[in-house]
Amino acid sequence: MNFTSFHPTPRTLMGPGPSDVSPRVLSALSRPTIGHLDPEFVAMMDELKALLKYAFQTENELTMPVSAPGSAGMETCFVNLIEPGEKVIVCVNGVFGTRMVENVERIGATAIVVNDDWGKPVDIEKVKKAFSEHPDVACLAFVHAETSTGVLSDAKALCQIARDNGALSIVDAVTSLGGVELRVDDWGIDAVYSGSQKCLSCVPGISPVSFSPKAVEKLKSRKTKVPSWFLDQSLVMNYWGGEGKRTYHHTAPVNAMYALHESLLLLKQEGLENAWQRHKDQHELLKKGLTELGIEFIVDEAYRLPQLNTVVIPAGVDDAEVRGKLLNDYNLEIGAGLGIFAGKAWRIGLMGYAAREENVALCLTALKSALAK
Repeated sequence: MNFTSFHPTPRTLMGPGPSDVSPRVLSALSRPTIGHLDPEFVAMMDELKALLKYAFQTENELTMPVSAPGSAGMETCFVNLIEPGEKVIVCVNGVFGTRMVENVERIGATAIVVNDDWGKPVDIEKVKKAFSEHPDVACLAFVHAETSTGVLSDAKALCQIARDNGALSIVDAVTSLGGVELRVDDWGIDAVYSGSQKCLSCVPGISPVSFSPKAVEKLKSRKTKVPSWFLDQSLVMNYWGGEGKRTYHHTAPVNAMYALHESLLLLKQEGLENAWQRHKDQHELLKKGLTELGIEFIVDEAYRLPQLNTVVIPAGVDDAEVRGKLLNDYNLEIGAGLGIFAGKAWRIGLMGYAAREENVALCLTALKSALAK
């Protein structure tokens, strides 16, 4: 077999992620690789932390990018803050809540599961009831923006319940960071993780995380070792710390960090609230066009994610055939349904750089053509 350089066909990515990447971010990837302890790289790390703090709206000192995808960010929060034998209330209203349960159980802790229907937000009253029945709970964990369904839950209210009951909060913000309102400090979030490939429109493979002072205190007072060496924040913080000499922990993905820095710089230059509004505006355009095509949304407008639109596949339409036509005829990717929505729904992403009028127009034109055929 003769091997040649790989040159993928350019696609417009309007699925659940990864999202379209800005040319500026792709250009940043190609800059010269330098050492991960080079003074210039260390200076860039400090800027990267400051930009992440802005994106998360936090002053948490332990705010940094984990050198691995969002799933590792999730595991980072759980393995650092949860110990064997502890109880964790986990809210499940889609695929990614179930992954939280898996993390809790693998640590040797007990997951108290609060279930809600797919397509619905986390029920505040159910969470209150779970706390009243289990007053010794150590932590509340939930997904802010459930990527499998396109549902936004009330993170501010849920974190308040955790605080009222003396528990920490762990929040999945993989699809919400940069796309909808997220205020880590104002809402009292203790640990939060996200992903580079969603509304930040960076390349996949990095997971921004942030830990509150209360969470850091819990980490430092653990009775047992963090079960993951690589994800142990008490070790990594000495590499990402702001003062003194940086202690080598692992070789950071240098060029990927350039890309994340550039994507966060783009967010800062646009303005966080402007980015939130842009996602909302493009969602309204998409909604108008889909309604004209007779395509209905699964999620109620009151808690619908503007950046991840879950819609009902029209009766008699072949899911895979339509997505195949979009990919082959228009180089356009949209997402299939997950779990109970498999074969019944499409997930149309408007995340980050993909949330533009030309993308909405392409998606509507392509769908109209594919459905007509």
